Amino acid sequence: MGVVLAPFLLFLIADFAFPFVVNPRYSTLVTAADGTTLHAFLNPNDKWRLYTTLPEITPLLRNTFLFKEDKYFYYHAGFNPVAMGRALVRNLTTGRRTSGASTITMQVVRLLQPRARTYTSKIVELLRALQLEWHFSKDEILQLYLNLIPYGSNIEGIKSASLLYFGKPPQLLSLAEITTLTIIPNRPSSLRLGRKNAFVVQERNKWLARFKRSHLFENQTIDDAIGEPLVAFRRPAPALAPHLAIRLKQTFRQQPIIQTTLQMKSQSAVEQLVQNYVNRLRGMNIHNAAVVVVNNQNMAVEVYVGSSDFYNPYDGGQVDGVRAVRSPGSTLKPLIYGLAFDKGLITPKTALSDVPTNFKGFEPENFDRKFNGKVTVEFALANSLNIPAVQVLQTLTPAVLVEKLKQADFKTIQKQASGLELSMALGGCGVTLEELTRLFAAFANNGQLRPLRFIKEDQKVTGGTTWSRATSQESAILSPEATFLITNTLTQITRPDLPNNFDNTYRLPRIAWKTGTSYGKKDAWSIGYNKKYTVGVWVGNFSGEGVPELSGADIATPLLFNIFNTIAYNSPTGWFKPAPNLTVRKVCAESGQIPSEFCTHAVADYAIMGISSTLRCQHLKPIFVNVQGTVSYCTQCLPDSGYVKKMVPNLAPELMAYYENARVPYQKIPPHSLACTRVLEAGAPVVVSPNDGSEYYLNATEPQPLQLACQAQNDVEQVYWYINDKLFQKASPQTPLFFEPARGKTKISCSDDKGRNTDIWITIK
Repeated sequence: MGVVLAPFLLFLIADFAFPFVVNPRYSTLVTAADGTTLHAFLNPNDKWRLYTTLPEITPLLRNTFLFKEDKYFYYHAGFNPVAMGRALVRNLTTGRRTSGASTITMQVVRLLQPRARTYTSKIVELLRALQLEWHFSKDEILQLYLNLIPYGSNIEGIKSASLLYFGKPPQLLSLAEITTLTIIPNRPSSLRLGRKNAFVVQERNKWLARFKRSHLFENQTIDDAIGEPLVAFRRPAPALAPHLAIRLKQTFRQQPIIQTTLQMKSQSAVEQLVQNYVNRLRGMNIHNAAVVVVNNQNMAVEVYVGSSDFYNPYDGGQVDGVRAVRSPGSTLKPLIYGLAFDKGLITPKTALSDVPTNFKGFEPENFDRKFNGKVTVEFALANSLNIPAVQVLQTLTPAVLVEKLKQADFKTIQKQASGLELSMALGGCGVTLEELTRLFAAFANNGQLRPLRFIKEDQKVTGGTTWSRATSQESAILSPEATFLITNTLTQITRPDLPNNFDNTYRLPRIAWKTGTSYGKKDAWSIGYNKKYTVGVWVGNFSGEGVPELSGADIATPLLFNIFNTIAYNSPTGWFKPAPNLTVRKVCAESGQIPSEFCTHAVADYAIMGISSTLRCQHLKPIFVNVQGTVSYCTQCLPDSGYVKKMVPNLAPELMAYYENARVPYQKIPPHSLACTRVLEAGAPVVVSPNDGSEYYLNATEPQPLQLACQAQNDVEQVYWYINDKLFQKASPQTPLFFEPARGKTKISCSDDKGRNTDIWITIK
């Protein structure tokens, strides 16, 4: 008994003391969701050594290799004593090496740890083979062998040879192709595929004849293989979705196969669409684009295009436009309005002012440099008006928007948070296409912000863990009610960001979408969604060069529509339905508020129950005037008789200033009674230029004058301007004046003809 156990114990001790480390460095292979090869990379030793999985080793493949290399593979413990004895006798009797006796297991040892071909090396290989058999199953050893066998040049492994010479995975190889790849590893220099194919066929058919004599396969199968022509040549390695492939390779450096969520057909089609589309734009000096397509149902990224041409070095083709930080333009406006819906600040019919407005020094303009006066929220969002969006953000406060974007894992926003202000509404921050697309996918999922997935959920990665590439945890960024109101507005097609020539086309997909154009026309965005997909499109130049023709509507949106028509045309996914907490109510058409007794025109409007404001309309206010309507009175100077009560528009000063400058007729309040001695405290003029508390740097040799402008109540006929408490000039409220300031701190005062006064301070340097 001891005689039997002693060698076994000695083997265990040796195995523990001198472990056989099996850690071959494989190439990285990135596949589509269905397993189709997308992209392959060289391993760290610059070899093509692609990992062959067990399911890819078909019975046909296994039987062919075992017949040629090791018929008794499944019956020995790592070495074949009969074959070794026979080889030893032949070698000794002939005086030279005429026959080898290496089993597949011993060949695996030699491939993992190459040594000089000596008898000592054979003994080491034998012992190592025993270790290999002790720790691995037969199928795993065969798998190692098929992954390591050489095919000449820098190609190793059956999968590498199959893809690079035949353009298909191993499980699709025919018997003729398998036999070809079986004979090459022993003679890789003489049997060179693509160069000596005729000689390869001759040698292949010799082995096929042996198979026939041994009845390894059916005769007809072998006859077909003998007659099969050899179409083999060195192909380029597959290189679809290069930006995502590189990104995942950098994340999983030790993972031989990374199965992504990409859909092969969609990825190929969109890559071609983007390349063709950008080629047409080059005449306008627009050289790049990026696209992300997300499946809203499972948040799988099905298309990932980082640039129009990865191999174009002149236009930054290797820059990943999906992750590049750019200005979002107007694309954050839906989130701003959605947050305001959830705060109860607005509803779709709420009236806003689209007029020139100074927000403490920030004076935004609309894209078309025009103003629309009083507009509704839904009109402002559908038409992407700038001033109303900034007005809503001012009421909401930038801090609320920043916190939501931080919650949505906008990385650059997290870094810029302390310095972000109202300009965020128009693109004054940094975002990526990936972040924006994920945000819009939340609009398609009832406000639920969910992680994007780049690899299959059941993908086993190095270490045995499952990775879904979550950008952050799931959270509610908006209510279902707010997201429906956004979607309902963004679905409208009567809007200025509908591309030219698309208004009458039958190919217009049913989607909700939002465009954006950054300052300086450096970035064009168009992001849209339906029930199934969210598609994000960015078009521009990675150099940051602006182009006058670049806009989200005319440049990015046509590509968005083409992508939807390609991947989701006739998609039977239904449409979004109103959330349960939404109700329809009557509101005043003038203000969007609950009608008062003086409201004569009511319209239907959505409201969020328990959230939306229930304030009564105040678009009119009562005043007292004489019978002729030429003089107005306050309660302090109201006469005993000879007056009537009248309702007049309750207009904001900036709206009245706009009406005056645009010569839009509106009902004015008559001049106040001259007999009134009361100084009215409310309604003092608002100084809009210069900006209170600002510093102005002027050229000492050519000083430029500063403008004086204000907004006053509509009963004001004259205002008085004072510079450092000295009267400068009197004028109507709508008349801009100019003055040349002196160096230092300057006090500017504006008083109206009712005695109401406003003071501001500026510094001149």
